[in-house]
Amino acid sequence: MKRKYIKGYLGTALMALFLMACSDILDEQPRSIYEPGFFKTEKGVYGGLTSMYAHLRYIYGQAYYYNACQTGTDEATYAQSADANFKDMDLSGAGSLTPTSSRADVLWGTAFSNINTASGIIENAANVGISDALIAEARFFRAFDYFQLVQTFGGVPLDLGAGELKFNTTPSRVSVRNTVPEVYTKAIFPDLLKAVNDLPETGRVTGGVTQTVARLYLAKAYLTYGWWLENPNNIPTYPECERTDPDGHNAQWYFQQAYDVATTGIENPGPFKLQDTYYDVNLAQNDRNSEILLYADHTESSEYYNGSSLTYGSGGAPDNFAVWMMTWNYTNIRSSSSNTEWKAMSSVQREAEQHLGRPWTRMCPTIGVIQNTFADKTNDSRYDGTFTTVYRGNWDKAQITYPVYNVNFTQVYPGDAILTFLNDEPATAIDYSNSTYKSNIGAGILPGRSDFVISPKGISRIVYPGLWKLGVYRTDNAGGLGQPNAASTRPFNIAKFSELYFVAAEAAVKGATTKSGKTAKDLINVIRARAGKWRFDNNGNTAKVQDNSAAMIAATPATIDINYILAERSREYYGEGYRWFDLVRTQKWDEIAGSYQICGSSYGDHTPATFTRTIEKYHYLRPIPQGQLDGMEMTDEEKAAYQNPGYK
Repeated sequence: MKRKYIKGYLGTALMALFLMACSDILDEQPRSIYEPGFFKTEKGVYGGLTSMYAHLRYIYGQAYYYNACQTGTDEATYAQSADANFKDMDLSGAGSLTPTSSRADVLWGTAFSNINTASGIIENAANVGISDALIAEARFFRAFDYFQLVQTFGGVPLDLGAGELKFNTTPSRVSVRNTVPEVYTKAIFPDLLKAVNDLPETGRVTGGVTQTVARLYLAKAYLTYGWWLENPNNIPTYPECERTDPDGHNAQWYFQQAYDVATTGIENPGPFKLQDTYYDVNLAQNDRNSEILLYADHTESSEYYNGSSLTYGSGGAPDNFAVWMMTWNYTNIRSSSSNTEWKAMSSVQREAEQHLGRPWTRMCPTIGVIQNTFADKTNDSRYDGTFTTVYRGNWDKAQITYPVYNVNFTQVYPGDAILTFLNDEPATAIDYSNSTYKSNIGAGILPGRSDFVISPKGISRIVYPGLWKLGVYRTDNAGGLGQPNAASTRPFNIAKFSELYFVAAEAAVKGATTKSGKTAKDLINVIRARAGKWRFDNNGNTAKVQDNSAAMIAATPATIDINYILAERSREYYGEGYRWFDLVRTQKWDEIAGSYQICGSSYGDHTPATFTRTIEKYHYLRPIPQGQLDGMEMTDEEKAAYQNPGYK
């Protein structure tokens, strides 16, 4: 198999996408619109299908949308360099979430043009001899986008100007929102059921959608809709409607469907499987592995097929620049060029390497993440496989050749630890006030250590562990620092095989009748057992072959509840863009993320402060973007009625 490249379109904009393929190059000509006859040719249908994959890069890896999925949850708050894009989403009084400021606009602005493209393919593909399997790809993506939209905004329009789920070629400045049940039962469920039936087990190209990913999203949609019907905390919906199912099913029926579909996916995995260790799931050298069902792809081999510069990140889509947001300015760490007096030098240089990358300091983890979510850092490998907690010297890659000294004027060498975020609070108090050894970032010292240290309670909005799992990776650094200012050329993972276990377990907790060996506890223990297996100590930078599966399973509670499912999901998917959806689906957002602790925005501030979020019931829906309202030819009253309550 060799690498092939495909070019494609999205709405009125041309994009590029690369996929691993065994087929011929599909090279479409740029066009600014889709005229009615475009999808009446085989070439047009293939071009539209390619754009399905390309559109993912305008959502996933887009940092402001990433912020909308993370900031304001228990996983993340705004960091020292945050602007209103991040403070508004935090709901802690630093900003105000409005139809103008909400960064969920990224999803709205991208999804509908892709939905229309999908409808064009579905309507016309059969007439030009395109197989059901290829049409099913379009059905999957139409359902995928509608599922993201309905979770985010509530009911959304099925008619884009030519009728419900019809391909529209004429700009429309009027819109009517369908209800949540209509979006699920008319669009999401039918398309996904057809996709499950018609998609192949193995994608037509590497990264292509399959029966397994369709099953995952069908199960997730059933699960989410079941919660919506049940509505345990009386969260309002919009447009207003009864919480009844047009097909006559109750919430319990949908929970059972979610369980059945998810377990069928586990039992019929096709080419997919869990990786042996958690470390391997997110290791950059192992990207596009057997656990990843769907991703927004990028490449370092070509700017054209990467969709963005290989040397400098623009800070906008289709760059994959989400990880910058949770990368603090570690380049301010200082060591000494003298072993008798402190002569500051930069010992940790900016590098295109998975532990480092380009710092923006816009988002940071909360203290609760370090202390509570990842409380077990001994048996459970997921903390080590999620964060960069040790910052190592790399000055040699900047051609600095003189000796370097750190705490206690101990000579350190490239690869040695310069700064360590401790796993736990130390028995001996950290000296943050030392005047001899100056880290420049307010880090402290402990007796007998040559590295600066910060404890879990000491992380702040300006200094905190980085997000290793999304870190950049290049093979063209040639022994130097590489291109750390470029956006990541790694794929952004969207869906993983492991989530089938979580969906089935959650459905079981909600009352689904389970199969032998697949209770909620059984399913969660598969994930926890894997988390106990180590093959490498990421932050220790050394081999570590250790199996703590038995201890992990022994620590699983006898009774699994929703809060435990959510805690496990955070340990498994921390920082990957799942969290807001998880807390909204289960209506646990205010309970779990209503307050958090973090230290301040100044170097040397290690005093935790508690912040309270004001999470109202109407916040469980994001506002319709102001740009959408401004573009519609409707009366002010009609526009007000179109907007979600609380944002009018």
